[in-house]
Amino acid sequence: MASIFSKIVAGEIPSYKIAENEEFYAFLDINPVAKGHTLVIPKKETDYIFDIDDEVLGRMMVFTKKIAAAIKSTIPCLRVGVAIVGLEVPHAHIHLIPIDKESDMLFGNPKLRLTPDELKTITENIKANLP
Repeated sequence: MASIFSKIVAGEIPSYKIAENEEFYAFLDINPVAKGHTLVIPKKETDYIFDIDDEVLGRMMVFTKKIAAAIKSTIPCLRVGVAIVGLEVPHAHIHLIPIDKESDMLFGNPKLRLTPDELKTITENIKANLP
């Protein structure tokens, strides 16, 4: 059975797409811990990130780096934190979270409740800062 992320890639479930190429897809987390919280996934469904082929994982990180730069240019923050948890959805993914302090990365923090218009605006602003 396809993961929710595979369904997003296939267009069966809508998303706030930041960027994609033939291998990877980046979109806003709809239950973010911070404005601009973005997920980067491989289009090929793989449960565990460290099961991804080394060359593909390298390309995924380069793709992720470009997304992180666009987030940092868009959302006021000291850094864009990176987290790989891998338990909540059986599809490898990287969290990119704008942070000012380490505690901003805590997934136990209350999730933001952003409107569709806010999510759309954040998406468009990040996309405008992509290289």
